[in-house]
Amino acid sequence: MTHHRSLQENSQRLSPPAILLTVALVVIVLLLAIVFVRVRADTTTHINVAGRDVAMWKPAGPAPVSGYPVILFSHGFTGCNTQTVFLMEALAQDGYLVLAPNHRDARCGTAHGTSSGPLHPEEPFGKANLWSDATYRDRRKDMEVLLDAVLKDNSFEGVPVDPNRIGLAGHSLGGYTVLGLAGGWSSWKDPRIKAVLALSPYCTPYVQKGDLSDMKIPVMFQGGTLDFGITPTVRRLNGAYDHSSAPKIYVEFRGAGHFAWTDLNPRFQKVIDEYSLAFFDRYLKHADPDPLAPFLDGRKPGAVSFLRTDLQ
Repeated sequence: MTHHRSLQENSQRLSPPAILLTVALVVIVLLLAIVFVRVRADTTTHINVAGRDVAMWKPAGPAPVSGYPVILFSHGFTGCNTQTVFLMEALAQDGYLVLAPNHRDARCGTAHGTSSGPLHPEEPFGKANLWSDATYRDRRKDMEVLLDAVLKDNSFEGVPVDPNRIGLAGHSLGGYTVLGLAGGWSSWKDPRIKAVLALSPYCTPYVQKGDLSDMKIPVMFQGGTLDFGITPTVRRLNGAYDHSSAPKIYVEFRGAGHFAWTDLNPRFQKVIDEYSLAFFDRYLKHADPDPLAPFLDGRKPGAVSFLRTDLQ
C-alpha cells in the first residue's frame, strides 16, 4: 500500500507546467515518428467510411459460421490509425476483422499534413475535473459511425461479421475513448460492445467521476513501470482497476513506457500481442482450452512485473 501511495503522491506533485511539458513531449515524439509509422502504413488497407479515413486489416483463416469477430481500435492523442500496426496485424492473423478510424486530432500516417484538429487537448490532461461526457464526444461518434457501418449488413468489405462478438481496443486517449464506450461515461455506453482492451489508457476522469463500475463487460488494462503519467492512475489504490467492474485484468510490463503500445518500440510487442490475443480469444471467441489461463497461473513472463485479476 505504501508503494501505491507513493505513486499517487508523485503524480499529484506534478505542476501544471510539468503536465504541459509532458503533453508537448508526447506531441513531439509522435510527430518525430511520422516517417516510421507511414512506412508501416503501406501494408494497411485504407477505406472511407462516412467521410472518415479508416485503416482495415482483414482476418486470416476460414470464416466462422457466425462470421468473424470484430475489433475497433482508437489511437492516442495526435497519433493515428496506423500507430499500432503490430497489434492490428496480430489480431487480424488471429481471425479478427480490425478497423481503426483517424480521429480529428490524428497527426501521423495518412493524417500527416491534412488534419485540421487542434494540437492541444479539449481539456487539460492535468485537470480531469473539467472533463465530462462532452469531452471528445467526436471520438465517440467516430467509433459509433464505424460500428454502425460494419454491422449494417451481414458482411463488411466482403468480410462476414458476427454482431455478437465486438471488441474495442485503445491506447492513451484512445483508451479513454473505448472505456467511455464500454460504460465509463454512462451516456456513451454501447451494449454491442462485449470486451474492451485499455492500453495505457488516460482514465483519470473516470476515476474521479465516471461509471467504470457499471461497465459490466470484461476489461483488460495494460500498463508499464516507466509509464509514469498514466499507469499509476490505473494501478493505485482506488484507481481505475479498483473502480472497474469484473471480470477485469491488469497486467504491467517491466520497463515499458507510454509508447510501448505503438510501433516505435518493438521490445514489448510480443508480450503485448500475447496478452491481448489471449484476452479477446477468451471473451470473444470463447476458445477452449482457455487461452488466458497460462498467463494467470502465477508464472509471469520476465517482461511482466505485476498482475491482478478478478474474473468473477
